[in-house]
Amino acid sequence: MKKIICLILSLALLFTFSACGNAEKDGDGLTEITICLDWTPNTNHTGFFVADKLGYYEEAGIKVSIVQPPENGAELMTASGQAQFGISFQDTLADLFSTENPPEITSVAAILQHNTSGIISRKGEGITSPKGLEGKRYSTWDWPIEQATVKYVMEKEGADFSKLQLIPNVVTNEAEALRNNDTDAIWIYYAWAGVACEKAGLDFDYFAFTDIDKVFDYYTPVIVANNAFLSENTETAKAFLSATKKGYEYAVTNPEEAAKILVEGDTTGSLNDSLDFVTASQKWISEKYIDDAESWGVFDADRWNAYYSWVYSEGLIENEIPENFGFTNEFLKD
Repeated sequence: MKKIICLILSLALLFTFSACGNAEKDGDGLTEITICLDWTPNTNHTGFFVADKLGYYEEAGIKVSIVQPPENGAELMTASGQAQFGISFQDTLADLFSTENPPEITSVAAILQHNTSGIISRKGEGITSPKGLEGKRYSTWDWPIEQATVKYVMEKEGADFSKLQLIPNVVTNEAEALRNNDTDAIWIYYAWAGVACEKAGLDFDYFAFTDIDKVFDYYTPVIVANNAFLSENTETAKAFLSATKKGYEYAVTNPEEAAKILVEGDTTGSLNDSLDFVTASQKWISEKYIDDAESWGVFDADRWNAYYSWVYSEGLIENEIPENFGFTNEFLKD
């Protein structure tokens, strides 16, 4: 929550001037593009590394720098024009898009077509659905939208949210935390944490939020772009997304090779000696990049709007987000 507050305050400072989203050309005539990740490299990001390694960006006349986010997040870096593109999430963006002066960014592509998050717990302890959370301990990020989601799904099944013990904690090793009995339930994104628990041999139960209510089939993660850049460099933006799309399409059909490219392309060291795990994660997530959509990256307006309508109806944001605000499919078109 502190991160969200700091991000909103920092963004407010940006709106006193117009952020420049222009990109420059390098000595070879390639347009230089910076994309800011949301975290250290993981299989959400594979398409960028593939597009870079296999020359898709260069073929599109682009040179891409993939950078780590500052403390205040990729949204700030993108809104300020320090990066042309960044990684965010529809639920995170709700706090920003509902302010009086929303950041000058737009979601231009969905990395995954469906929300793949849910609650993981030790097997056999009854948390096979939200009702089972009653009387248990839950590791919370202490974020209102997160807690409201858990409360909503519990109450939908007749459970008492007040009987859930909230433990403020950002868990980085879910299998270890559950094995050590540090907590009973953790919100995870299955492609990474779920697969990690599988690889760790943990016996667990899991339920997905989308199985409880389709309103939670929002977009996470998404690619956001600087609005000034989109306006002034339309063709470059399209070229970048077209090359990125090819990168994700390659990962769909070649998950093992894509995993190798991701590990080799990671400059943070976070994926050292983890090829086996990354490959397993890549095989799982590669089926989710496009899934049932007509093509990679496209947004469904009804799903986008339904989620923001729910957030507002639950009183989680002060100002209603207008329909179709904050996303576009225009830059995915040839």
